[in-house]
Amino acid sequence: MKKVILSAVMMIAISASFVSCREAADKAKEATEAATDAAAEAGDDLKEMGEDAADKVKEAGEDMKEAGSDAIDGAKEMGNDAIDKAKEVGTDVKEAGEKAIDGAKEVGTKAVDGVKAAGEEVKTATDKVVAKVKE
Repeated sequence: MKKVILSAVMMIAISASFVSCREAADKAKEATEAATDAAAEAGDDLKEMGEDAADKVKEAGEDMKEAGSDAIDGAKEMGNDAIDKAKEVGTDVKEAGEKAIDGAKEVGTKAVDGVKAAGEEVKTATDKVVAKVKE
């Protein structure tokens, strides 16, 4: 009887052991699948984060390019404005110079006319004096 009881206990222990190992294997398999899924999900998340970061860097580069282009356009516009102002100033200086030359010519002409008139008066006065002297 002892042998039968021991054999029965032994059979129960062995069967419990096999059932327990099967459950542990199933749980290990489930844990491996869960870890694989989590790793795949983490990889997808990292890929998405990398793509987002690349997009942000690309946007920043485009913004910097646009800002640089705007700065160049602004500098060109300022340069063109400066050239236009310089042309205006040059035109104003030229006009002022022409007016000064015209004024000098007018003054010169008046001076020549004045000298001629004075010369005529001197000649007339001299002619009168000569005529009186002859009388």
